[in-house]
Amino acid sequence: MAAGVPDNREAHSATYPGGVKEFWIYTGLRVALFAATLAIIYGIWAAATGDVPVVWAVVIAFLVSAPASYVLLNKQRAAFAQKVEVRAERITSKYEAARAKEDVD
Repeated sequence: MAAGVPDNREAHSATYPGGVKEFWIYTGLRVALFAATLAIIYGIWAAATGDVPVVWAVVIAFLVSAPASYVLLNKQRAAFAQKVEVRAERITSKYEAARAKEDVD
């Protein structure tokens, strides 16, 4: 911590509404799916030709893992979207309450 800068982590974690667990689960699974797809494509390509152009292997792995994650990670994506929606509704209601209070004042 820099000198003169207060450490707000405890205060922030106490006031932060909910964690970001769903975000990290979904992101981690997408990265893992991409890495697994890349390893499979790289392995098959290396076995077939012996010479693997890495850029093309990455592009193909991305093109395969993107729709695969849409299908395979639907449950995790829905949980993440639900968390975002709840948080957005909570922020919107706080904003509307503050705006209504301003109108009354």
